[in-house]
Amino acid sequence: MNKFTFIKRLKVYFELIRPFTLLAPLIVSIFIMIASFFYGNNTESLLLVFLTKILPAGIILAILNSSSNILNQITDLKTDKISKPYRPLPKKIITKKESMAISVILYTLSIILAVTINITFFVFITLIAFFTVSYSLPPRLKDKLFVNQLWVGIPRGLLGILASWSVFSNPIKPLPITIGLIAMVYLIGGSITKDITDAYADKKTGTKTLINTYGIKQAALMAFPFMIFPFLFIPILINTKILEPHFFLLTFLAIPTCYIFYLMIKDNSKGKHLENTKSWALMYITYFVFAFGFSMLVIAGKTIL
Repeated sequence: MNKFTFIKRLKVYFELIRPFTLLAPLIVSIFIMIASFFYGNNTESLLLVFLTKILPAGIILAILNSSSNILNQITDLKTDKISKPYRPLPKKIITKKESMAISVILYTLSIILAVTINITFFVFITLIAFFTVSYSLPPRLKDKLFVNQLWVGIPRGLLGILASWSVFSNPIKPLPITIGLIAMVYLIGGSITKDITDAYADKKTGTKTLINTYGIKQAALMAFPFMIFPFLFIPILINTKILEPHFFLLTFLAIPTCYIFYLMIKDNSKGKHLENTKSWALMYITYFVFAFGFSMLVIAGKTIL
């Protein structure tokens, strides 16, 4: 294989892992780990642990996400031929066999590397892997209406948050569990934004989603409470002493959530430089802000307030 062919192949692999979607686990996990570091009153150098623990753990979560991205494209090939023919597999510039080999290697790599962080992190990585595999492969829960929303929200929200928190602190505590549940419920609702552009193809290939079963408007109405109530319930969580008062600021994320709902109903077009809709992009941006805001509030609570 000459240098040109090798670079061309790497470009195919790069497209296959869908790098934009790796930002979510990487960015969110880094923010949560920084929050966990300060919450646990660690005295080590933040720069040192960033390079030796935070960044490696974030990369492990991104590798795991890339492996599930590939697996999902393999099992969704019929759907992608209709709605996303520009992807490597529908274009036939890579085979299913080669793609599966890469997916297995990345799954294995992420699980093995997780042991180097700590055993609790390894357990959560293994659980997330189970959810992503069963989402795509038999019993293929992606095809099961309502269950498919849970199978996105649980690993990406609750388990992802707890895995990140476990790097420095005990994840089985009220604060990380509460934040993980908020993320989970938000993503159970918000993840329908990814199904908008695939509505026709999903229905054609037997995948039932809220979008292709109830229509975009009714699906948006069904998903909206899951997206907004986690933030609106924060004052109640503060009043019951589950969260500290300074976390009240996270309630304001209900505002962009309302705009996501508006975009789902009024603007189903793809973003100019995006593979999916504007509502999908804003849903993830809001999730980034949630993780960043939570991290900053934990740090403030430990160092200033």
